[in-house]
Amino acid sequence: MSLVVTVVPGRPAVVVDSTSALIRADDMGVLRGDGVFETTLVVEGVPRDLEEHLARMAVSAGMVELDLPAAEAWQDAIRAVLAVGSPQPQASLRLVATRGPESGGDPTCFATLGPVAASTLAQRDGVSILLLDRGFAGPEAAKAPWLLAGAKTLSYAVNMAAQRYAKANGAGDVIFVGSDGAILEGPTATVLLATGRTLTTPPGDGILAGITVRRLYAAASRAGWNVREAVLTPADLGAAEGIWLISSVRLLAPVVAIDGIARAVGPQQAELARLLQVPGA
Repeated sequence: MSLVVTVVPGRPAVVVDSTSALIRADDMGVLRGDGVFETTLVVEGVPRDLEEHLARMAVSAGMVELDLPAAEAWQDAIRAVLAVGSPQPQASLRLVATRGPESGGDPTCFATLGPVAASTLAQRDGVSILLLDRGFAGPEAAKAPWLLAGAKTLSYAVNMAAQRYAKANGAGDVIFVGSDGAILEGPTATVLLATGRTLTTPPGDGILAGITVRRLYAAASRAGWNVREAVLTPADLGAAEGIWLISSVRLLAPVVAIDGIARAVGPQQAELARLLQVPGA
């Protein structure tokens, strides 16, 4: 069962189960997908990279002009939900803030804690992907802030539609390609390539800044790897020794097929998993 706690500065946190009513029918998060969120992995009761997720949420909120409670209020709520949550080895922590009621008022803010989906855990062993056209180029999106391409908002309909399309066509996920032919990101993940001891991700234009890949890059740099950002194309995917989708809860998911063509897991998989401190690696 998932647990929920509302985030209200100055009020004690009350944890309830996820079947309890929380969102009003006229909440802008429901009506318009107007809001922001973050999700991270909890390992043995400790959220990974929590400060970084709170900071990125604040950036997303600034992009949509949404006033959030202070980080301390979120941390109080997180402590409360972790205190009563199941002591499972891994869990998924989600922080959500909507615009609130259509008629105006304070944002609706809450944190949830629940099990990691079995399908998410399975992708750590491998995922097949389709390359799909995103409809814009990264640099173009970066010049159009109203597109919110670099914000983590609740408006995930396109992302979920892409994943449904992939599953309907025999794949597990998607890598988006810009209208200029450059690799962008997955619907819920950063794209990572490895050749030898060099790791490469696409530039940040028009995509979400990845927290988990930043963690990996820091650890890999200390271990003597070369890490970089560079414009990538589908041809670069084909030439890479290894390709991964990397995200906060899924962690490191090796790509084992692209558009129906199988490929081997990169020989760097085991070391990268250790560097990222993947549970069980």
